[in-house]
Amino acid sequence: MTVKPEWLRVKAPQWQRVGRVKEILRDLGLNTVCEEASCPNIGECFNAGTATFLIMGPGCTRACPYCDIDFEKAPKVLDATEPLRLAEAVGRLKLNHVVITSVNRDDLPDGGASQFVRCIAEIRAVSPKTTIEVLIPDLCGNWEALGQILEAKPEVLNHNTETIARLYRRVRPGGNYSLSLSLLQRTRELAPWVYTKSGMMVGLGETEAEVRDVMKDLRQVDCDILTIGQYLQPSQKHLGVKEFITPAQFDAYREFGESIGFLQVVSSPLTRSSYHAEQVKQLMELYPRP
Repeated sequence: MTVKPEWLRVKAPQWQRVGRVKEILRDLGLNTVCEEASCPNIGECFNAGTATFLIMGPGCTRACPYCDIDFEKAPKVLDATEPLRLAEAVGRLKLNHVVITSVNRDDLPDGGASQFVRCIAEIRAVSPKTTIEVLIPDLCGNWEALGQILEAKPEVLNHNTETIARLYRRVRPGGNYSLSLSLLQRTRELAPWVYTKSGMMVGLGETEAEVRDVMKDLRQVDCDILTIGQYLQPSQKHLGVKEFITPAQFDAYREFGESIGFLQVVSSPLTRSSYHAEQVKQLMELYPRP
């Protein structure tokens, strides 16, 4: 299944704007998941002057067969200047909302939680009105490390389930479905004021019923926001696409998610976990937290 349907075609970006964002990122020596994971929305997001920053990388300690981020057996020592450079980029790009994600750093005792904390603190110092979303790994179930991130008070805590439970061993062999749900549940218990978020890919061989089961599981742990997008094979060495899901089915998933209580469901073929993430500002006005 190699021919993409019409609805997966992306408009050519305005490269002048994209080039400016890339120039700032290269100048500050920063990575973005937009580039490292070959996101199809890179043109749209860069044209809007937004980016999802990838910290502690670019090499990852896990080799998930769906992901285009490089595997690295011997990850680099954490860069103490990275939070400062990230904060400078947020200021120079004049971001109203910033997403910070990371590679998996299973080599670190806290999974990299301390680097998230430092990044949040530096952004607050430079741009206090910017809302912050962190898209974190599972931290190997280190709830103390999770608590440290939450104490830094990001507005959104995002952790992706990625796929259905049945496909975890094949799609996400280094992860654990129950652990991901537990992380979101523990987040709600530790920080009732934070907006919790998760995301998943479809087109990997799951059934509609199984996708709905994931959605129901996420609502059981009081997850607020869900993103659903089409899996696209980054290269021939990655997992193949089993099915291209139609826009109508994505709409059906959105409608079901809204019916069971999600505050927001962003569901479309090109949706990714941080796509239009800035819309959380509207949710914060409509559904304020204590």
